[in-house]
Amino acid sequence: MPEISVIVPVYNCEKYLEKCINSILSQTFDDLELILINDGSSDNSGKICDEFKEKDSRVKIVHQKNMGVSVARNVGLDVSEGKYIGFIDGDDYIESDMYEIGRAHV
Repeated sequence: MPEISVIVPVYNCEKYLEKCINSILSQTFDDLELILINDGSSDNSGKICDEFKEKDSRVKIVHQKNMGVSVARNVGLDVSEGKYIGFIDGDDYIESDMYEIGRAHV
């Protein structure tokens, strides 16, 4: 069981998605799982998610029809296994030590 589950709702954000995913997977604290919820993207976002799943066993993907960001986050919660939950938007990225520093304050 990972300590942290990071949930990323993904919808048509192919321009930003690789930077987002890389920023999560390269965290200095690596006891985490990354859950990508492809919410019916019509661009290459779903393909990008699949490529990262092939590269890193910490990545989980759910492909679903478009139901909105709130539903996507809730689906992520349903499949998460972590003790703690983090949410990142698919067009954002985080600093490499975000979860290590955050964990120190829990």
